[in-house]
Amino acid sequence: MPSGIALILAGLAMLGPFSINAYLPSFPEMTRVLHTDGVALQQTISVYFAAFAFMSLWHGAISDACGRRAVVLAGLAVYAAASLGCVFVTGVEQLLPLRALQGLAAGAGIVIGRAIIRDLHDGPQARRMMSQVVMVYGLAPAIAPLVGGALQRAFGWRAVFLFLALLAASLFVAVVLRLPETLAATARQPFRPGPLARGYAGVLGNRAFMAWSLSYALMFGAFFLYVLSAPVFLMRHLGLGEADFLWLFGPATAGLVGGSALAGKVSARWPVRLTLQVGFALMAAALAFNLAVCLARPPGAGWYVLHLFVFNLGMSLAVPTLTIRGLDCVPARRGMGASVQLFVQTGFNALIAAVIAPMVWGSLLSLAAGAAVLFLCAGAGVLLAARL
Repeated sequence: MPSGIALILAGLAMLGPFSINAYLPSFPEMTRVLHTDGVALQQTISVYFAAFAFMSLWHGAISDACGRRAVVLAGLAVYAAASLGCVFVTGVEQLLPLRALQGLAAGAGIVIGRAIIRDLHDGPQARRMMSQVVMVYGLAPAIAPLVGGALQRAFGWRAVFLFLALLAASLFVAVVLRLPETLAATARQPFRPGPLARGYAGVLGNRAFMAWSLSYALMFGAFFLYVLSAPVFLMRHLGLGEADFLWLFGPATAGLVGGSALAGKVSARWPVRLTLQVGFALMAAALAFNLAVCLARPPGAGWYVLHLFVFNLGMSLAVPTLTIRGLDCVPARRGMGASVQLFVQTGFNALIAAVIAPMVWGSLLSLAAGAAVLFLCAGAGVLLAARL
């Protein structure tokens, strides 16, 4: 088996956060150049998520029928072309369909990456490889706005989308050279209406699988609420500038990487129950601290971002277990299961972008309360999933 597969899978997964976070520092210039406003630009995130969620339902099923590698390569080619198109737009009405096309293509890597991990490994080995992918992928939320901010300051917002096109092209080459096919021809499923309908009915009707998937989406949403509110959270509430996105993404990324490293080390030693207990205890402590800080309102931006480190430490400790436990519920349809997992998560992210984030970003306390509610719902979902 060629080396570097985990790194390639992490790179494929990083397209998602780069597609969102890299151009956030460019919002002020894009507002001026494209003669639009912040609400319209926010919809370029929402349309991306909606397209991402829709197509994520199909990437896995197509890869179950055609093999993993070809679908990943097709997705990267379409994503590169859409990103290149974004470079030349002159209005937000042109940007919206290209962002949708990016969303349709970007999910192929992350969906099929999960299925590839389960094709190659099971049990503790699968959780260890998943934690390795999450650890590298966790760098993306911090790196993306830094890269985007640097490109914005040096060349303007169009350079950000040119970078995304080049990133996809580089990943295309890496997949061609280093990623083998992991789904044997004898294990493939027919891509016909009847078998597809039965497959989706079986996956969507699996209560344990859906409980794990919804719990993941709600848990991630408690963090992602801050990502989608980043311009308001950092610039309006904390008084920071367009070059200061590291205040949010720095501690968040450190937590993701640290938790993923810990998950990899304890995957063979800690039982699933203990892993989830520790992860959720860390997240609960972080959100309780954040609520207390928002009520006390001490001066200094650091107080308001510290909880992101601890929360993401716990979240990334729990992510491999939630993902693998969900896929274990649908062993004959791992590709389709990975698709539905990502559909649920991304569909919920689109809801956060379009409705929840604008509803709660009016104050630091309302943001903290919104994150806490999402986390409590995630915890209830895990308790339910464990009983099914």
